[in-house]
Amino acid sequence: MLARNTRRAAVVILGTSIACYDPPQRIAEDMATVDVMSGGRLIAGFPVGTPFDTVFAMGQNPSSARDKYKEAYEIIMKAWKERKMFAYNGNYYKQPFVNPFISPIQKPHPPIWVPGGGAIETWQWAAENDYCYTYTSYFGYKAAQAAVDGYWETCARVGRDRNPFRFGFLQFVGVAENKKEAMELYRDAGEYFYDANLKVDPRWAAAPGYITEATLRAKMSSQTQRAATKDEVRSFQGKLSMEELVEKGYILIGSPDEVAAQIREGMKNLNCGQFMALLQYGNMKRETANYNMEMFARYVKPQIEDMWEDEWENKWWPKPPMAPERREVPRALHREPFDMSSPRPTAPLDANKEAAE
Repeated sequence: MLARNTRRAAVVILGTSIACYDPPQRIAEDMATVDVMSGGRLIAGFPVGTPFDTVFAMGQNPSSARDKYKEAYEIIMKAWKERKMFAYNGNYYKQPFVNPFISPIQKPHPPIWVPGGGAIETWQWAAENDYCYTYTSYFGYKAAQAAVDGYWETCARVGRDRNPFRFGFLQFVGVAENKKEAMELYRDAGEYFYDANLKVDPRWAAAPGYITEATLRAKMSSQTQRAATKDEVRSFQGKLSMEELVEKGYILIGSPDEVAAQIREGMKNLNCGQFMALLQYGNMKRETANYNMEMFARYVKPQIEDMWEDEWENKWWPKPPMAPERREVPRALHREPFDMSSPRPTAPLDANKEAAE
């Protein structure tokens, strides 16, 4: 729906754990289809995945998940680049005939973003392949500084520049007319998320063999592990108040100007060019989420979107071959919005049944 009913926005598929799919050719074809439908606006996200979905839910071997991920990646990239059928004979995937039915519009392939939660190998792999590493954080930019510094040190070590657009960061945001109104408007959703949604049992947070030796030696912990730590969110001792969540920087709250100033500070400190605002969280109602998105889009985004563009090129953003104004707007976009308060339409009577009666 996003690919068909939009013309300018990038379509970001960030959460596809590619090692969980057999064959990975399916991911290559599905994402290529979205790229074609959108006119070349896809951003492809390739996360390794969290232990409770990749290992415990999907049944992957934790010690080999990363190696299997790399094989899946090789198949997808070759399927996008090749113009003929090929064979793949790896340790985890063996396909005599890989023959994708569709290729992406963007050449040689759509921009690749690699989401991660703090594993050293993930950001090193992203840096080596010149991909955008996106830090999916639950705890805000203030708590992320040490991990992000480690990422930039890795980039320097493998010969990459400090282009801010090669790094993305996820931040919880709540925007209203003023800070007092924002605190009350997003209080329930924020407190609910950090009290209920992050209750991860430690036994599910880090499967044996899933956390790599380098990450352990560096004393880094993933977002999943932090969520399972009592001291981090007091899940078992009582919840954090909204005031504490804001003070710690977990959620950025305030008027558009206040939020924009906090975001610019965070982006500058982290050297971040791909800012991702999480505008719906916890038990937030749809009307509140829509309001938050509109306030952010209208009044915050214009203040932050050109922060780095005068100095750096964003090489990790789609460059559609067709101008937006030349793309056909689907008829569905011109329909009047459905009035949710109106009574539901009744189903039409069966003609034969009506005649019989």
